[in-house]
Parts: sequence; C-alpha cells; structure tokens
Amino acid sequence: MANKALATRQKMRLRVEPTPPLKPRNPFAGFAKARVAGAHEKPAASERLAAKRALKKVKLEPDEE
Repeated sequence: MANKALATRQKMRLRVEPTPPLKPRNPFAGFAKARVAGAHEKPAASERLAAKRALKKVKLEPDEE
C-alpha cells in the first residue's frame, strides 16, 4: 500500500539548512593556546621543603678523628 501521509506528487526530502557559526565554550581558552604559556618556576617554599626532606633522609655519621 502507498504511504497515505504523503500526497501523490510529494516526495520525502531532507532539508539541510546552514548552521550558525559555533560559539566556543570558553572564549579565553583560545587566547591561552595561542600564547602557549610554558611551565612555571617552582615556588621557593617547595624547594625549601624538598631540601628539608632530603636532609632528613641522609643519615648523619660522627666524624672519626
């Protein structure tokens, strides 16, 4: 049986409409990528803490005189 929903001269067509330009989720992310920020320097506090840990790991031995 013929499709009764469509008229006899009508054909099924898919409409393709132009889509609007996509808006980025975070507009500032593009600027950061373009700048390509490098790795930052470690803060002095973390370096002091690492040195403190290293001192605790080293076993102190008395000097032989």
